[in-house]
Amino acid sequence: METLRFKTTIKCSGCLGKVTPFINKAAGEDNWEVDIENPDKILTVVPETGITGNDIIKAVEEAGYKAEKID
Repeated sequence: METLRFKTTIKCSGCLGKVTPFINKAAGEDNWEVDIENPDKILTVVPETGITGNDIIKAVEEAGYKAEKID
């Protein structure tokens, strides 16, 4: 399974709390993480079958943040 990576505007633990239900719904629980220590706030997703980068971007945007696919 291809690992997807995104540059995001998710900045802190409060932001993580807000996006968690949206990304869990799109990617599945425990299939993603955000490195808020990285200046680019990298979201890494190991998606379940059939999940695309666009699905993840849409989920992040629904939570009120931005994501841009990298790599």
